[in-house]
Amino acid sequence: MGLMTGKKGLVFGVANDHSIAWAIAEKLHQEGAHLGFTHLPDKDPANPKMERRVRKLADPIGAKLITPCNVQDDADLDRAFAAAKETFGELDFVVHSIAYAPIDDLKGPVYNVSREGFKTSMDISVYSLMAVCKRARDLMPRGGSIITLSYLGGERVIPGYNVMGLCKAALESSVGYLAHELGPQGIRVNALSAGPIKTLSSSAVKDFDVMLQMYDAMAPLRRNVEIEEVGKTGLYLVSDLSTGVTGETLHVDSGYHVMGAPPADAKFG
Repeated sequence: MGLMTGKKGLVFGVANDHSIAWAIAEKLHQEGAHLGFTHLPDKDPANPKMERRVRKLADPIGAKLITPCNVQDDADLDRAFAAAKETFGELDFVVHSIAYAPIDDLKGPVYNVSREGFKTSMDISVYSLMAVCKRARDLMPRGGSIITLSYLGGERVIPGYNVMGLCKAALESSVGYLAHELGPQGIRVNALSAGPIKTLSSSAVKDFDVMLQMYDAMAPLRRNVEIEEVGKTGLYLVSDLSTGVTGETLHVDSGYHVMGAPPADAKFG
């Protein structure tokens, strides 16, 4: 009998086996959860690269649903949640691991972000959580848990994180408001703020390797977090172990976020 036996949920944001969303999904599966996955719609139906990426991971664990979803399209979101309702009836949890900024806007300074780039970044990285919560609540009549992924760049200035830092700040603020609004229905909303993990999306962040070195030097544990640790924390937030936790941004970063200056033994480079 696993911790998540009989629980049903939908996972947004798996790109490959290095995705944080996949690390969480693996832990949920190991504890008995029934999982559904979304993936980016493929531009060429004859060559469904995005679908294949997710199926390669999700089929072997017996995923009950694998469906495309463009979170910028309300009709597509409606369709994805209708598919989830048809497959599961009700949902117990949703994992939201979606963020995006146009590469030129992400790599450049915040003052130079284009108007359209800012709109796109906020739409995909922040509004999508609100849109997901709106639809998920109808499938959670007995309550549930919704989690999203954040990073310290939403609380502190992290050079190179740029416009995505603004998005994460807005995302974390939305978590509090959503927790307040959905709480009376028994739905919890939390953010998981992980240390820097090498994923497909992090490859676009400038000086990412420098971030990793900083964590090794400065974090109280003197190391960066492992992706499996992030997965276990996601399991905790989704499971009944955390029924009293909502509106929280939980850091999984070896304690890095508490430091205001390098420790005496810090070595860089």
